[in-house]
Amino acid sequence: MLLLNSHPDYANPLDIVDAATFSEDAVKQVQHYLEHRSNHQPTNLVSLAGLAKEIGVASIHVKDESTRLGMGSFKALGGSYAVIRLVLEHAHRKLGLPVDISELQSPAVRKVAATMIFGCATDGNHGKSVAAGARLVGAKAAIFVHSGVSDERVAAIEEYGAQIIRVKGTYDDSVAVAEKTCRESGWIVVSDTSWPGYERIPGLVMQGYTAMLGEALQQLPEWPTHVFMQAGVGGLAAAVAGYFDILMGSKRPKFVVVEPDLAACLFESARSGTPVKIDHAQSTIMAMLECYEPSLVAWRILSRKADAFMSVSDDDAADAMRRLAQPAAGDLAIVAGESGGAGLAGLLRIMSSEKDRATLGLDAHARVFVINTEGATDQGRYQAIVGRAPQQVLMPA
Repeated sequence: MLLLNSHPDYANPLDIVDAATFSEDAVKQVQHYLEHRSNHQPTNLVSLAGLAKEIGVASIHVKDESTRLGMGSFKALGGSYAVIRLVLEHAHRKLGLPVDISELQSPAVRKVAATMIFGCATDGNHGKSVAAGARLVGAKAAIFVHSGVSDERVAAIEEYGAQIIRVKGTYDDSVAVAEKTCRESGWIVVSDTSWPGYERIPGLVMQGYTAMLGEALQQLPEWPTHVFMQAGVGGLAAAVAGYFDILMGSKRPKFVVVEPDLAACLFESARSGTPVKIDHAQSTIMAMLECYEPSLVAWRILSRKADAFMSVSDDDAADAMRRLAQPAAGDLAIVAGESGGAGLAGLLRIMSSEKDRATLGLDAHARVFVINTEGATDQGRYQAIVGRAPQQVLMPA
């Protein structure tokens, strides 16, 4: 299903707060923080020239986040960055002096961090990032996981010393419980979704994602003409759309938001013209995208900068995983989790419809950019879908 953006705010400038989130100075600050991560290195940009030729576009480039900071997901950039920012800001207030990232491991800063507890709800990857950030600075983490989070993903979070709090229900249920528990306990919520009165920290999480986008634009031979970006609550999609809009202006690529058809809250919000919470029915294999209510900050950006919204099926997602694992002739294989290849799944679905393809201008001159947002973070599920074990094993940093 493809829906063009008809919102009254479509093509309007970004809100001033969102423009500041993706400003040049803010992006430089993210890079400065990453320089002090011992295992930081740019992830690969992979050209799928064989697949591009097969489906009739000029190029397809995949930013492969399956190796990011040893955590197997782009989320490693967001939650950890927000935790570090919040610790340094609190240390500044406590110590009365500005504190730089280079002082993060100093006794004075670690003493301040030891008094802080960070909490969040997660489908797996965001919680792992928050837990890793807390461990890095000497703080504590309490991670709320809902019924659909696999034991393997929970164990990966526990590797970082986090307290696991289990919540019955869906991701949205765990968000509500996390917010209430943290508020009553005096903990700091580091969420990748936002709600009225809670926007700054999700903005920091999105700001952290810009690191991979800056890398990608340095690696790409030409700017893309089309972007297909998967979405759960919309944080990543909004970060990509906002960043590209700030950097490219009128030359920005056409931007398509891709969601599971079983959890398409942004698609339904676009259809309604306002953020809506949808009902939970059957679960999707795209567990990292199984969200039923959009982030308000993400919606504010996407209602202005997304050109279209679409949904894909579980079969589409599984097909994209297999296409990446067993690529067209000449292409390198990529290990993508169930949610990781959803952007590519959206492209492939559109290319199967002459009408939709023409609507988006996906012709022989189109240069498509997608992100593999996660590797095989649940290796049992990966093997069941792809038919073989992943070629690389994702180990904690």
